[in-house]
Amino acid sequence: MSAGSSQAGDLRQWWAAPLVVVLGGMLPVVVGLQRGTGERDLAFVLQLLLTAYAGTRLAFVLLRGLTRPLQGAFWLFVYTAMGIAPLAQLVIGQFPTLFVGTRDHLTTAILLVLVGCVAFDVAELVVARRRPAASGARGSTDADGAVAARVAPAAPPSPRGRAVTGPPSDLRPYRLLVAGSAVALLVSVALVVRLGGPATFFSSRQAISESIGAAGLADAGSQVGSALLRGGGTMPVLVMLLALTRVLLTVRPARRSVVLVGTWLALLGANVVVNNPVSNPRYWALTVLLSTVFVLVGARRGWYRTVLVGGLVAAVVVFPYADRFRYDEAGYRPLESQSVLTTMAMKDFDQMVMVANTVTYTQVGEGHTGGRQLLGAVLFFVPRQVWPGKAQDTGVLVGEWMGTVNTNLSSPWWAELWVDGGWVAVVLGSAALGLAAARADRRYLVALRRARVSDPVLVVVPVVAGYAFILLRGSLLQAMGRLAILAACGLVLVLWDRQMRRWSDADEAAPTVAARGAVPSRSVGAARSSGRAEPRSRAARTHSATALSAEPSARPQAAPSTPPTR
Repeated sequence: MSAGSSQAGDLRQWWAAPLVVVLGGMLPVVVGLQRGTGERDLAFVLQLLLTAYAGTRLAFVLLRGLTRPLQGAFWLFVYTAMGIAPLAQLVIGQFPTLFVGTRDHLTTAILLVLVGCVAFDVAELVVARRRPAASGARGSTDADGAVAARVAPAAPPSPRGRAVTGPPSDLRPYRLLVAGSAVALLVSVALVVRLGGPATFFSSRQAISESIGAAGLADAGSQVGSALLRGGGTMPVLVMLLALTRVLLTVRPARRSVVLVGTWLALLGANVVVNNPVSNPRYWALTVLLSTVFVLVGARRGWYRTVLVGGLVAAVVVFPYADRFRYDEAGYRPLESQSVLTTMAMKDFDQMVMVANTVTYTQVGEGHTGGRQLLGAVLFFVPRQVWPGKAQDTGVLVGEWMGTVNTNLSSPWWAELWVDGGWVAVVLGSAALGLAAARADRRYLVALRRARVSDPVLVVVPVVAGYAFILLRGSLLQAMGRLAILAACGLVLVLWDRQMRRWSDADEAAPTVAARGAVPSRSVGAARSSGRAEPRSRAARTHSATALSAEPSARPQAAPSTPPTR
């Protein structure tokens, strides 16, 4: 079955229409019809429209036949944090944080989020209609169909790649991965020791903050040291764990390696300590969970849909109560609420009202910053002692202007764009985000089909998809530290992938050299007699070629776009 017919079959499932109706129509209408003191004005209508639009798009992401982690994460965030929760706030007439603007400012905020979502969608459609360099069926103008023809086999591939059999795995192709894992473990150990030992990470987020202050890593002038240390202690061990997990799930001989299994266990233990949900913000715990699940799920569309639906339910029901470990026993104040609607409205979903406060800041307060906030985010690593005029977090900037005591406020993606450049920045920035997400998802689909164990895309894209909730929530400056560390980890994986490719090419060339009478330097049977060298090298070649990159003859082929050359 072709990919195009597979996607059409998904849209013709019996549950396709009910899913669109529930997410795009029924749920927004049910929330909007609840009793409350809120006004039913233009802002309410626009918010209802935004929620219905995001719900419909999320439903179609679930229905499409290909896995798209970044687009799925984007629409899941928009539907919950910018759709359902703000709609509930408008119904009951209350907000989780102070709103200092007028109703017109709130209307403008909802409209600019809606316009940004449309720009994101248009950019995604541009990528979908663009034919890739190696297109699929002749005459196809739908890039999704072309990519699907290249990446979707007749039967869905295992999410864990190909289980490879063969001789015991040679550790030399994995040396760079093991070395990177060792460095990540050392940084995590340094973080644990600096903050007082493992017990600190199982107490509360408040205890972690106090330990950072007591260690002299946080001061009023600069947060660069604490951000880099915390990000360096949490992000690399996560990325290396996911990369090594793919190796152990894909290459059976690697499971018999004491070094690889021992390294994986050490990384797992480090993640349990530094990335547990007790001492980390909920959005980071969500990043760890989603990225791990996306790596394990791979190309299984059913599980991908389950993850998104489960994320939707968790965001509405579980997330508001997941801050139990933010403070210690003395500081914890549970929210007493009689309904899920009130809980959603009053518990932490401050994204839309902060966009409205940012609109008020630019129209009544200090005006647009002309790119200063974005520049501060790009140059996040420069200490404030070196750059005294460095921009603050946008949430802190707006919060201090509002006069709030708690400046730990969100600054969503649309607010970051608005404060720097108004409508032009919102449209262009959202379109650029949609373009990047669509291209990354397409590259991820190709990588899923190739099933090369060392492909960095199969690790980096799931982590970015999980981290997208932090990037979209903001502030952007606050999120840049871990993002830069993720880029560094991605570079290590790219270098490891190149090393694995060179090793595979050398193994494939070894039998040719042996046939000419030479002794291959990297052949498994190099020190043995020539009568045994040939079978050994063939087994090693089969193991390497299957584990590192799928042979074209081993994977199902789509219909060729041009007649084969004789």
